[in-house]
Amino acid sequence: MSIKLEMLRTFSIVAQKGTLSGAARVLGRTPSAVSMVLTQLEDHVGAPLFETDRKSRLTPLGQLILEESQRATDVFDKSIDAIRRHAISSVGIVRIAAVPSATVALLPKVIDRYRTTHPDVRIEISDVDTAAVRRRVQRDEADIGILSARPGDPPEGEGILRDDLGIVCVEGGPVHRAHLAAEGRSDWNLLTHEPLIANPLCNLVDDPLVRTLLDGSRLEARNTTAILSFVRRGLGASILPFDAVRSQPAGVEFFVPSTRLSQRELRKIRQDKDRTGPLIMDFWSLLSG
Repeated sequence: MSIKLEMLRTFSIVAQKGTLSGAARVLGRTPSAVSMVLTQLEDHVGAPLFETDRKSRLTPLGQLILEESQRATDVFDKSIDAIRRHAISSVGIVRIAAVPSATVALLPKVIDRYRTTHPDVRIEISDVDTAAVRRRVQRDEADIGILSARPGDPPEGEGILRDDLGIVCVEGGPVHRAHLAAEGRSDWNLLTHEPLIANPLCNLVDDPLVRTLLDGSRLEARNTTAILSFVRRGLGASILPFDAVRSQPAGVEFFVPSTRLSQRELRKIRQDKDRTGPLIMDFWSLLSG
């Protein structure tokens, strides 16, 4: 009898849970049925996979097979997911991983243009931070990535646009009043008037005060809509790019400090061009338009 994927999946879950009963609950099977599958796997490899019958400690061979099992099931699950998604779309699919501000400021108009020539293509958007964008593209979980970077950072991908980073605050609040009092000579130190709502874009500001405020922040959000909602409720001020708040909601103010100007650059990344089909390349081209 050959090793089957379901054996590897069952073994992996038993190893994770440490008991047959725990694995049985996850798998929706009886402990005796799970035990039988493990016995079949051990019979095939010719050696025990667990140190004891309690399934709480793996043998060296068991550890090796666990790693291979997880790798095999991950590949299988990704393949099934790809088949499912392509079956849903009659033409094809384009997967985008983008930083939150890009999903607000950039992607709506690009998707609108793309649909004029590709109305039946399914588009999937993952709203994640820059590190997750890189990971998704590297793991082939996204066809195109859009990340944030400082204009002077090492070359990565292709630049799409640059915009100024600024302070977003509630209208009439302490930061806004201090900004008005400064009469155009504002600085990042205005953020000391309210708690800082941290987000990954704050790390792009090259200012020691901002770094200090980040260390002391007690509220963090990564989604632009959530950040603006928190600001509007008076929970604090934050740092966002101009394009992300171009159409900011009522009750929110945005301004760029007059000193120590900081910018954010959106860049697009993808895997090897040879692996990229025409549907993806058409979307890629529109990102520079």
